[in-house]
Amino acid sequence: MRKLKLIWDFKGPDGIKIAEHHAIHLNEFVAAENYEGITTGFEALHESHAIAFLITPEDQMKPIRDALKPHRGQVHIE
Repeated sequence: MRKLKLIWDFKGPDGIKIAEHHAIHLNEFVAAENYEGITTGFEALHESHAIAFLITPEDQMKPIRDALKPHRGQVHIE
């Protein structure tokens, strides 16, 4: 099954810290909703741009997207 990466962008001097903190909340959401097969994390793309992300199987994407409102998404290629 195809996986999708939901992405939240954080820019500015505190972007990395904010993305790291947002990833904690994404992980808490996954645990509270008892989702399985989902990966969360954060990544610094540049010193002033970082992302928090959630990788989910495509069949679980819509309720997660509607609840969390990511900034963007893409097909995840492992």
